[in-house]
Amino acid sequence: MATVAVILRPLGLLALMFALTMLLPILFAAATGDAAMGAFDEGFAITLGIGAMLWLAGSRHARELHNRDAFLLVGVAWTLLPALAALPLLAYFRDLSFTDAYFEAVSGLTTTGATVLNHLDELPPSINLWRGEMVWVGGMGLIVLAVAILPLLGVGGRQIFKAETPGPMKEAALTPRIAETARGLWKIYVGLSVCCIVAYRAAGMNWLDAVVHGFTTLGLGGFSTHDASFAYWDSPRIEFVSIVFMLAAGMNFATHFLAWRGRSFLAYRRDPEAPWYLAVTLSSAAGLAAYLVLQGVYGDAPTALRYAMFNAVSIATTTGYANTDYGQWPVFVPLWMLFLSSFASCSGSTGGGIKMVRALLLYKQVYREFARAVHPQAVLPVKLSREPIPPPILYAVLAFLFLYISSIVGMTVLLASSGMEMVSAFSAVVACINNTGPGLDQVGPATSYESLTDFQTWVCSGAMLLGRLELFTLLILFTPVFWER
Repeated sequence: MATVAVILRPLGLLALMFALTMLLPILFAAATGDAAMGAFDEGFAITLGIGAMLWLAGSRHARELHNRDAFLLVGVAWTLLPALAALPLLAYFRDLSFTDAYFEAVSGLTTTGATVLNHLDELPPSINLWRGEMVWVGGMGLIVLAVAILPLLGVGGRQIFKAETPGPMKEAALTPRIAETARGLWKIYVGLSVCCIVAYRAAGMNWLDAVVHGFTTLGLGGFSTHDASFAYWDSPRIEFVSIVFMLAAGMNFATHFLAWRGRSFLAYRRDPEAPWYLAVTLSSAAGLAAYLVLQGVYGDAPTALRYAMFNAVSIATTTGYANTDYGQWPVFVPLWMLFLSSFASCSGSTGGGIKMVRALLLYKQVYREFARAVHPQAVLPVKLSREPIPPPILYAVLAFLFLYISSIVGMTVLLASSGMEMVSAFSAVVACINNTGPGLDQVGPATSYESLTDFQTWVCSGAMLLGRLELFTLLILFTPVFWER
């Protein structure tokens, strides 16, 4: 119980900071006079009150957080914050159930982009702005933001940063101080977001659409202000802007930070993931375009390349935008794109999946086993960027893959047992645990998750949280060893 008491103060801090994020839609609604202003007032007041109570309740137990405390804080925070984010949605949509509101908020904060809402074009602008802001805040992580700007409150910056950031190798520091590292990452994130918003506006979006899609592009979340997503504009220029910034957001933000600090592109050449990430994603898009031409889906290569490139990059980076209903394409194409979403994004990015660095380590480990079968006495270390990888990291990657596959199988069986058709069940789980958004058939790009039962919706919400916290951070809370003294 001591661990629970210790996290109350930083949890209250996070809730208070999260309340401040509601000020943007509040001010926007007040300025434009849209219908959702009162809903955000209620959500802001309740979130502020809960944050203050948690802060006061934990003040007597304040101390530096240990690793166990950090895991619990991250798990509880990512479970609580979506409930707080859902408050404005519940206040505005009187017929929206808590299950669906929580799903929408989880989808935003985990940067999944799956939605249960329809008629997005008719929503109050402040609601769409809030949906986009949830993706943006969740992209870099509110907890990393707390570490960045409040390092003196004794909330255990390094422990939280390690528990929150994605990827198997979390010990490397970009700067001597962890708070300085987090601030540097946020500067890059904000800078790219501003550039993306301006580029969208210049390409033809209005300012509201540019801001919302700038948020969701850098967060790789896929929420849109229009039911038709990017098909609403039918603009190659806008799609090109999106592709560029989706590819940037799918890279390790630490690499962007090093490139910016060193004023050199050498950081991208030295990054072991970036070349593979770009090569796999872009070559897949080109190959899928050729396949669509051969299958007669499109009559010319430029058109096929346009649609294949946009949708392949969108799904591979786990964004979830669409500029056409690719669910109507030959099934190989959307299945390959879902496969890409499982590993293409880089560690330290806002994307989901197992990350490219784990895929590279798994490939190298398999190749080493082949080589050892031929040369049993050979010493063949697994290397990345010419550096040998310690065995504990390889063991952790193998354990992660086992948990990842087991989670997909288990949750697919759960959805299938509830009556969902198998392709829909499998693709929904893969899309949610990879934080991609659209799946196939019942949850395809032309539909939403509205048709799911409450049970199915909660399974998908759990899958999104598992994927965002990379399995271990959440599942470790349910192990006996975590609670042992």
